[in-house]
Amino acid sequence: MKDKKVLCVILARGGSKGIPGKNIKDLAGHPLIAYTICEALQSKYIDRVIVSSDDDEIRKTSIKYGAEAPFVRPKELSTDTAKPVECIQHATKWAESDKNIKYDYVVELLCTNPFKTSDDIDKAIEMQIETNADSVIAVMPLEDHHPIRIKRLVDGKIKDFNSTLVEIPESRRQDLKPDAYIRCGSIYSMRRDMLEKGIRYGTEDSRAYILPRERVVNIDEPMDFVIASILMEKEKRPHIKEVEYEKSL
Repeated sequence: MKDKKVLCVILARGGSKGIPGKNIKDLAGHPLIAYTICEALQSKYIDRVIVSSDDDEIRKTSIKYGAEAPFVRPKELSTDTAKPVECIQHATKWAESDKNIKYDYVVELLCTNPFKTSDDIDKAIEMQIETNADSVIAVMPLEDHHPIRIKRLVDGKIKDFNSTLVEIPESRRQDLKPDAYIRCGSIYSMRRDMLEKGIRYGTEDSRAYILPRERVVNIDEPMDFVIASILMEKEKRPHIKEVEYEKSL
């Protein structure tokens, strides 16, 4: 493990429309992005934590909490339609050129899911290295929202969405099989050569790291932020704090 170089990239574009200033909005006493930065810095395997942003306030906040924000993300990669994989490629190439090294793995951490821990990050990286998988993606179990329960409407009548997944009336949540999972927008770990091809996940050897439901809150809408704030107030995370000094941009 010690011979592997691991880069962490956190994408944090400015101009959020659903929740203005979302990435640096206060969540239980700290900016939202701080939780992801500080957990990344606690990782045993990550060598460098870089925040890619087009927004100076996000960059300043990231630096205060210990990350690097050494460049302004180009305008063409800061639009609503910019692909995350292209932004990660840009940050990775910048970091490799800056230090004249080649990373073995790149881990993208999404700051809109603040409940992942450094232990989750390390276990995903360990799975990545031990299996030599193309990628390892955080997922969570679908319980009440199992795909068997998804319906479509035909002339106002309820029909099963998929003919191969037919719900048996009165089925309990525990009876729904096979077990189903969904990508939870938290951790994406990938081999460097897969990133070079523009692939974050979705190959035949993309593995799943299962996050428990209590560590998954995707903050996309104002109500998500309210829920996350209530839950985070109960958490004990003393390592979420500003560093003792602030580097200049």
